[in-house]
Formats: sequence, C-alpha cells, structure tokens
Amino acid sequence: MKKIINRVALCLHETKRAKTIIYLLLLVTAFSTACKKASDGGVEPTPTNQKADLPAGAKDGVVFINNGTSAIVTLYAPNKTSVALIGEFNTWSVTATPMKNTTDGNYWWVQIDNLNPANEYAYQFYVDGNLKVADPYSEKVLDPDNDQYISAATYPNLKIYPTGKTTGIVSVMQANQPTYTWKNNSFTRPDRNNLVIYELLVRDFTTDHNYASTLAKLDYLTGLGINAIELMPVNEFEGNLSWGYNPSFYFAPDKYYGTKTALQNFIDECHGRGIAVIMDMVLNHSFGQSPMVQLYFDGSKPTANSPWFNVDAKHPFNVGYDFNHESPATKKFSKDVMKFWMLQYKIDGFRFDLSKGFTQKASTDDAQFRLYDASRIAIWKDYNAFIKSVDANNFYVILEHFAEQSEEKVLADDGMMLWNNLNYNMNEATMGWLDNSNFQWGFYANHGFTKSDGLVTYGESHDEERLNFKNITYGNASGSYVIKGNLATSLKREELAAAFLFSIPGPKMVWQFGELGYDINIDFNDRTGEKPIKWDYYSDPSRKALYDAYAKFIRLKKNNSIFNSTSSTYNLAGGIKYIKLTEGSNTVVVVGNFDVVNQTANIDFGSAGSWIDAVGTGINLNTSIYAQTLAPGEYHIFSKTALK
Repeated sequence: MKKIINRVALCLHETKRAKTIIYLLLLVTAFSTACKKASDGGVEPTPTNQKADLPAGAKDGVVFINNGTSAIVTLYAPNKTSVALIGEFNTWSVTATPMKNTTDGNYWWVQIDNLNPANEYAYQFYVDGNLKVADPYSEKVLDPDNDQYISAATYPNLKIYPTGKTTGIVSVMQANQPTYTWKNNSFTRPDRNNLVIYELLVRDFTTDHNYASTLAKLDYLTGLGINAIELMPVNEFEGNLSWGYNPSFYFAPDKYYGTKTALQNFIDECHGRGIAVIMDMVLNHSFGQSPMVQLYFDGSKPTANSPWFNVDAKHPFNVGYDFNHESPATKKFSKDVMKFWMLQYKIDGFRFDLSKGFTQKASTDDAQFRLYDASRIAIWKDYNAFIKSVDANNFYVILEHFAEQSEEKVLADDGMMLWNNLNYNMNEATMGWLDNSNFQWGFYANHGFTKSDGLVTYGESHDEERLNFKNITYGNASGSYVIKGNLATSLKREELAAAFLFSIPGPKMVWQFGELGYDINIDFNDRTGEKPIKWDYYSDPSRKALYDAYAKFIRLKKNNSIFNSTSSTYNLAGGIKYIKLTEGSNTVVVVGNFDVVNQTANIDFGSAGSWIDAVGTGINLNTSIYAQTLAPGEYHIFSKTALK
C-alpha cells in the first residue's frame, strides 16, 4: 500500500490536483483497481469494458461481416473482470479495443472494422490485465517455438510469428482465406460390417510427414484393399513430434502435417478412391497450451470455477487436464468441435480416444473405472444423437471404451462401435505359445452384442506392441521350425493370424505397416517418439507376400457376404484353430495350425464332397469330417462354393 500511495502522490504532483487527504485516499482506491501489472512486467491500465448482449450472428470465435471488412470476435469467459482484443489491427495495444461483456457475464465480444479481407491478422485476448491467450475457436494458430521447424513444402507461405509484439500462442483470422472446391460430393460410406480401417500416423508414414506425401501412397493403400483410413489426431497438439493425444486447439489442423486445404484435398481424394476418412478425436482431456485451460488455472491445475475442466482428474488413466462432460459448457464445446469437422472437412467418422473417461464418477483403478456407469452412458447417447442430427448417413462413431461388457452392449445397441483388442491372445498364437492363445473375444456374441458391426476388432493398434517384433524376439521353436529370430517364419505366422482375423464377422482395423510385418519395438525412441519409416519393406519378397495375403483376405471379406454371417461355430483354443461360417447353401471353414509341431485336425465340415481352397488346392471329403495333419503355420480357407 505504501508503494501505491507513493505512486499516487507522484501522479497528484504531476497533475497539480492534490487538494486534500480525502482526495488522496479516494485516488489510492481508484489506483489499486484501475492499474494492473501486465504479463510482460510493465504496468497497463485495465480496459474499460461495457455491458452489451451479443449482436445477431455472433458466435464463439470470429464471424466476418460487411464483406469481410469487419469481424465480431467473441470469447466465452464467465467470471472475468476485463477482456481486451489485441492484435495486428491495433498494434497489440491492450487498451485500444476493450470487449463488451454480456449482461449475464458469460461472453465478451467486440466488433472490429477497417479490415482487409485478404489479410491474415494475428490476435489474442488480454484477460484481467495479466493473461494473453489465443482464441479457443481459432482455425489457425502461430507457435513461436515450433513453427520454425515446419518446411515451406509442407506449409507454403506460413505467416511469421509477431516476435516482439506479444508472447505465447496467437490466433489467426482471415475473411477471404483459401477455399477448397470439393470434387467428390456423392461418396457412399462403406457398410460397417465391410469396414477395413487402416490406422495411420502421418508423422511416421512418410518422411515428408504431410498430407501430400501420404496422398502419394494411396495406390499402395487401395492395392491393399482397405476402405477407411483412421488418422491419428491431426488437430493442433503441443509440439510437432507427437502422436497427437496432447491437444490444445480443436478447430485448427496441426500445421506440421500441412494446410487446411491440403487436408481437405486428402479427404476428397480418399473419397474418390472409395476410402472413408475417420478422425481420431481427443475430448477426454486437454493440455496446458489450451486457452481454455489457461483461462482458469492456478499454476498447477484448473480452478474450481473452470467451465470445462475438473480440478482433479476423475479416473486413473487421465493425462493432461480432465474435461467435465457433465458441464453444459463442455457439452456445447464438444458438439461444436464435432459439427465443425463433420461439415468443414466431410469427415466420415470419429474414433473417440479414452471414451471411458467421459465420467464424473471418481475411480482409483481400472476395475472401478470400467464398472457400468449410467451417467457415462447418458453422455455418450447424447453425443451420438447429436452426431446423427448433423449427419445420419452411416457416420461412424467409434469408442475406445473397454468398459464393463454390459455398458458396451448398451452403447452398441445405440449404434456406436467399440474398439476390440485381440493383441495379447493373437500374439501368443503367432509366437506359438498356446496356453493363452484363444482369441475368441473377436466374436461379437461373446460381448453380448446382437450384431457384428458394433465391434471394431484388431490385432495391432498404435497403442499395442507390434506382433512381429514379439514373434522375432520371443517366438517358440521345435526342431527345425523356429519362429524366434527367423523373419520368414515370423511373417508366415502373421499371415496365418490374418487369415483368421479377416474371417471373423464385423469391421476390422490394421495398424500401419502391420501388413508388411513391421517389427520395430513400440518403445524405440520412447513410446510416442518417431519410428523408422520402412518403405523398403515393400521390396522384400517375403514381406510383399504378407501384403499380398492381407490384400487377398480383405477382398474375400468385402466381396463375400458369408464373412458377415450370423451363423458361426469355432474353436480358437489350442494348436488347431478353426472358424466355420454358414450362409444359405455355402459354408466356409478356416483352419490352421498355430503350434510349432504337426497337429491333426478333426473338424466336422457339415458335409462330404468337394471343397475349394481359396489359398491352395481343394479337397474331396468322403465324410463330413476333415481329419488332416497340418504342418506348423499351415492354414486353409475352404468353401463349398467358390469365393469371389
């Protein structure tokens, strides 16, 4: 207070208006509320804000009017005392453009004029005299630390960060921004049961790590036969070299992978090839670069008055800061994000990361976390209904849930699709260790589901160890049949497992380069660090043979409805495993030996006579019993009627 009085006395001396001690005390009070310490260490007066409700047409973020020469900029920030808009249009002055506060105290807005519609303008919000943050709804941001590592080939003419003018992430607005003209406007999304998804991390798919270089590999992907690409998170995340699960801006595509129009072109070209594009969406949590986190933060975690975040995470799997999906503000924000990507980018589906975390029930371990949660179900039903209201045309809603079976059944019955992880048991089978090699969890009936299209089954994902790494590192052996350290045998084990995976009814997912037997440890260069990009695999005859086998299995699945049959029997325990599917007069039996020694099959095919082998020479059975000795790794796909 003594310092304040001294400063006030100085002000009084300079203005020659010091008359009485009463006037001095009044000015002490005024000074303490009107002068704030700015974030850069200087002293800045608090902007003078007025009360006024939102004008017609205003919404979160920026709305351009008057042919792009004016903009209404809006920020949702309840309980703040002052907000100013700063940027290139007012030389970053914290007093030039105070924002109006709505009468309910929730929104701040201002109209700025005399803009050039062709120009990009950098801007921020200056909040409560001590915080500069970017716009949570901005479609492009500039990063003073990471943009310098983005090449001009990936992002041409990237706007320069306004160094010396401000600090932190800044948003960019532009009325007449480049627009993309869509070519494929009548894309039909693949039937869910025939969906074969390729999970792809742009960073580790090509050395140029951008949409254009990924697009150049579409022939490779169409040759494989996949009909959907699931992009790991592509909205702005912290840093450049990330899996993307540390999001900070939800409406801005991350510039490390390319421009907005490059992403739109990638999606459009995929549609032209019959490939749907699914976006990995992270709405369980956000990270510290997020302005929504920064607006209500005590230095270590969100404050209790945050409209969006829990002070402490409600579940043990959380990273970053935990969204409260029972908060109306979080619900609105999440729906705005979903709608934006659906309409602006023509995305065909979302894979929601850690969907089980959309809960307000506190838990300390997974056993508690995964229990049936009626409030979590209600949240997901609400989001699913909203998505259907935006696009009811077979839009895919895929959840990484892994909750109690009864909860997943309710969500599947509502039309959502659930990730189904076979990695451990299938990898035990490929390694030739049989005690825990039963992967019958791939069949929807074991989940209590009534339809197969609600279960997205996979042997590998971004988050699981690579099957072939474990084959080569830990595989079993007997005599001359050796899996460990033997690439050729390890790849044939992958082929054997793939024959079974794609024969199980329902949608499937492949992790990138699994079709070539990628065998580099998931923890190479740390778990989420960059991995070697091995396009040289494709020129290796044994790896190319695995790719060709995948392509064959995928086409058999897509072209023959029997692989979606609701009539199935199977035995996936032990060395000899089989799947038997029936549809009308046709029957398919997939049989293979997962042991490392010869084993004799004894399977009732249902009828005698001729059987066609889709991968080899047919057989003629005198009875309905197939009793043949199979060598280690040997498999067949038999059918009564030739498969397409």
